[in-house]
Amino acid sequence: MHKHPNKLINLILALVVLIIGPMAMASSSQDDKPNIVLVVMDNFGYGEIGVYGGGVLRGAATPNIDSIASEGFQLTNFNVEAECVPSRSALMTGRYGIRTRQRPDGPPRGIWYGLTPWEITLAEMLSDTGYATGMFGKWHLGDAEGRYPTDQGFDEWYGIPNSSDQAFWPDSDSFQKDAGVEFTRVMTSQRNQKPTKLEVYGRAKRATIDREITDRALDFIQRKAKAKQPFFAYLPYTQTHEPVDAHPNFKGTTGNGSFADVLAQTDAYVGELLAVVDNLGLRHNTIFIFTSDNGREGVKRSFGFTGPWRGSMFSPYEGSLRVPFLIRYPGKIPVQQVSNDIVHLVDIFPTLASLAGGAIPKDRVLDGVDQTDFLMGRVPKSARESVLIYIGNELFGVKWRNWKMLLKEIDPDSYAIQNMAYPSIYNLVADPKEEEPEKFYLDDTWAETPLWQVIEDHEVSIEQDSGAPET
Repeated sequence: MHKHPNKLINLILALVVLIIGPMAMASSSQDDKPNIVLVVMDNFGYGEIGVYGGGVLRGAATPNIDSIASEGFQLTNFNVEAECVPSRSALMTGRYGIRTRQRPDGPPRGIWYGLTPWEITLAEMLSDTGYATGMFGKWHLGDAEGRYPTDQGFDEWYGIPNSSDQAFWPDSDSFQKDAGVEFTRVMTSQRNQKPTKLEVYGRAKRATIDREITDRALDFIQRKAKAKQPFFAYLPYTQTHEPVDAHPNFKGTTGNGSFADVLAQTDAYVGELLAVVDNLGLRHNTIFIFTSDNGREGVKRSFGFTGPWRGSMFSPYEGSLRVPFLIRYPGKIPVQQVSNDIVHLVDIFPTLASLAGGAIPKDRVLDGVDQTDFLMGRVPKSARESVLIYIGNELFGVKWRNWKMLLKEIDPDSYAIQNMAYPSIYNLVADPKEEEPEKFYLDDTWAETPLWQVIEDHEVSIEQDSGAPET
């Protein structure tokens, strides 16, 4: 028997502290920076998934995506921009798409320009605070040297530079090889390296690429978890942009057509992403977001569904601007929360900066607001009450609370812009389909004042904006 058991116990405790202490500190340090998985669909309408009235109604149940709502927060008034490029620009910068198109001198850049290298992206902000950043999917923000994802803050990228409609070309019998147009190819790159061009992005590749995007994201998450490095996994899927071609493993499985097959496919892929986070023990330290860049496509052949809302992408109506948004952050964001308060895509940048301890740029206008307190249930209301509505470089209107004012409208058949003799004003609670302007307005003409005030404040801000330089 030892004569001095207390000394032996103290020695053992000291050794335990020496061994466990650094591990606990590392764990605590990692816990300070939540991992982030951000899934963004392409031309995916409000009404596609179960918790937004879709799912089985659309031919395929979506239990995995729906689980994010039951385990977190569902927004029913989440707003984006009317087209792919401005929305992706807004997501990456926390700034309305019109901002990065503003030149220091001269007229704004074109709608499809993307981002200037001068912009500070979500990936750059997170990278600067210690995150590994991986992007797997569609970029569509610049396809020239120095403007790819791995030039703009991502450590690695696999995907397509622009849009999936280019997948039609390689299989077109009327494609003319001497037209000076190259086939789009799948690309991959590492930070600050020239991207490598891989397979031609034709119809066969189009059907399998979201599977590959998912596989590469799963690998990225596993590698960074093993390295104990906080990670930002960004998955801008290529679906459900036309052509909607299901993977061979899902083609024909629902019996309800290609769109339903892809919906089932997407739900399965999201389920895999959720499972890997949970199985790696990262569930309580990972923010998981599911959303879309804009509403359904407007072409006649597309199959998307905007739920109760009017219109489709490239319009100023809710079917274009209002999309699903689900967020899960167990232990931080209360479960089964639903709100119809206005939130905008630009709010993701400052909100994730707040949650990750990232720095907000001070040398430019940031349109986004930090929604952390709202999402975590500390305050009952969103930090914003209004959003601006642009199509291209033209200001179409504004939303303020449940009121909407459109200075211009779009002909649904020709896409011609209609300049209104006087604004159309809608009460989106009383007339959610925007069917009868002024129907409820005459009893509430006071609503004009806050609506016009938002526009006037924004126009002053644009006039004072110094613009985004090319470099």
